[in-house]
Amino acid sequence: MSQTLSREVPIEPEHTALLLVDVQRYNCNPDGGEYRCLSDAEREQRYGYFFRTLQADALPNMVRLQLQCRSSGIEVIYTVIESLTEDGRDRSLDYKITGFNVPRGSADAKVLDELAPRGDEMVFPKTSSSVFISTNLDYVLGNLGTRYLIIAGCLTDQCIDSAVRDACDLGYRVTVPTDACVAQSQDRHDWALRNNSGYCRQRTTAQLLSEIQRLTEQ
Repeated sequence: MSQTLSREVPIEPEHTALLLVDVQRYNCNPDGGEYRCLSDAEREQRYGYFFRTLQADALPNMVRLQLQCRSSGIEVIYTVIESLTEDGRDRSLDYKITGFNVPRGSADAKVLDELAPRGDEMVFPKTSSSVFISTNLDYVLGNLGTRYLIIAGCLTDQCIDSAVRDACDLGYRVTVPTDACVAQSQDRHDWALRNNSGYCRQRTTAQLLSEIQRLTEQ
């Protein structure tokens, strides 16, 4: 098969963006709004795996990718769950049913300090699982000349999976760093990666960092 018709194509750094999905206080901090009604014991029972994996593996790998992309001139973009209103009346039906509401401008909408945007890096507030449904991200990426996306963040089986599939349908070549994403269990993480492997290229963070370094040093 011609390389141009393959998913297994290295990125072109000048046409690539790193998209960090929903790594924010609401759902990635134990004191965030998603867990406000839970006791410490309940939070540990339901989300202990998520927080341990986020802190030990996924978040440090996201930071490594962020730093490498910045130093290599690759655009770094963020999306966060955040309503346009205080009461969330603009949210998708799915978010209303789920109970997700991050009021506009609230602390829960802030990207975690470890990954805080710098300078004029763009943050897209979204109210749907896929950032492509409830924002103008595709339009902006087109203006930037972006053809390749590196998508990391959480959750692997929800907002990451949705963004990957929509990005592929919109014509982007997508790479998922498999250890820079996290779900609420190892099984859910693994299943999501198996399910979207037919849509995107999958690499470890170390493999992707090596690729970026090699391509930007040429």
